[in-house]
Amino acid sequence: MINLLHTVWQADSAFPSGSFAFSGGLEAYFAQAPAAGAVALTHLMRDTLAQRWASSECVALAAAHRAGADLDGVAAADFALNAATLIEPLREGSRRNGAAFLAAHDRLGTQGAARLRAACRSGVCSGHLAPMQGAVFAALGMDLSASIAAAGYAALAAMVSAAVRLGRVGAIEGQRALASLLPLLVGIAAAPPPVGAVPEGFLPLLDIAAARHARAAMRLFAT
Repeated sequence: MINLLHTVWQADSAFPSGSFAFSGGLEAYFAQAPAAGAVALTHLMRDTLAQRWASSECVALAAAHRAGADLDGVAAADFALNAATLIEPLREGSRRNGAAFLAAHDRLGTQGAARLRAACRSGVCSGHLAPMQGAVFAALGMDLSASIAAAGYAALAAMVSAAVRLGRVGAIEGQRALASLLPLLVGIAAAPPPVGAVPEGFLPLLDIAAARHARAAMRLFAT
């Protein structure tokens, strides 16, 4: 039961992981597609989960989870994700989210969080969110499938929150889009990335939008 409760806790959008400030390119995409709404959001969320998150962030999370308290292993997963994240705003956003996530767990007294935070500050780790989640979730006793489910759900929920705040979908439409993707997330969590997998992801639509967003004169989100 505690594994389930930890999973719910870490998937909760109220947990201060820093994702509230990031849209992952959605803001710029919607600015360029005035007619886009709930259908477009569902497609973008599915593509993000299947074409980028599952093959990139999830791979780094799994490697860090398996490394556990081995800081060298966590750092290797972290820097592999850093190398695979080609768009600078997304790379910086991931690191800022990771810093906020570790700060929250450090203040909560989660085992290993202070050590990871110090490693990020000293440059031993890059500090991306996904590998930090993997290491911290392992310390909480969450198994790998539960860790993937919690992190993947949080990523999807952040996209829904961004779309609602941008006024492109209503709360019910957003939750309908999220619910439709839960079976896909279940499949990803049930078949974790193999040992030795390398992070890689390609989602040009949102990557280009995120790059353009960095040059926008006015914006609501950091990415």
